[in-house]
Amino acid sequence: MQFEDVLNKRYSVRKFDGRKVEKEKIDAILNAARMAPTAKNNQPQRIFVLESGDALEKFKKSTIYHFNAPLAFLICYDNTLSWTRPFDGKDCGQVDAAIITTYMMLEATAQGLGTTWVGYLDPEVVRETFSLPENLMPVVFLPAGYPAADCVPSERHALRKQLADTVTVLQKISALSGDFYFFWHISLAIFLD
Repeated sequence: MQFEDVLNKRYSVRKFDGRKVEKEKIDAILNAARMAPTAKNNQPQRIFVLESGDALEKFKKSTIYHFNAPLAFLICYDNTLSWTRPFDGKDCGQVDAAIITTYMMLEATAQGLGTTWVGYLDPEVVRETFSLPENLMPVVFLPAGYPAADCVPSERHALRKQLADTVTVLQKISALSGDFYFFWHISLAIFLD
């Protein structure tokens, strides 16, 4: 499957058919996470695979958005390993976890599986439910599995803003008084030429 096909095929799956996900597919998803970039390549991610009955029950107790998935991942980061930006003290662990989760979602799609990003969780409840140490910061659940035959993307899935609404191109120009930067907004006219 081409990358663009993966991007176009992926959607938030909220109904699974219950089939068990094969170990090879789980391994492929985890390897995608391993290959994801992280700040300073510190690799602070800690991923928990939730597929046993007990683990899935804990997952269901941790969020209402479990969708009865036959598999889920809990993506955390270790705040003793994550890089902190020196200028403002920003801990980049949550950004790392987001990148890793995105890689996992895309690989799951390439494997013929569906996922849903679930950020609706109380970190303290998750920490207590899964007996996580204080340095592991829960970020997101990723329910996964085979989409049910009647599962379709939500109506909101196709709603995408125009590039002009989300992208600004910086261009450098020279002037008699020196170099300066100006903002140039992408307009639809570019795409109509």
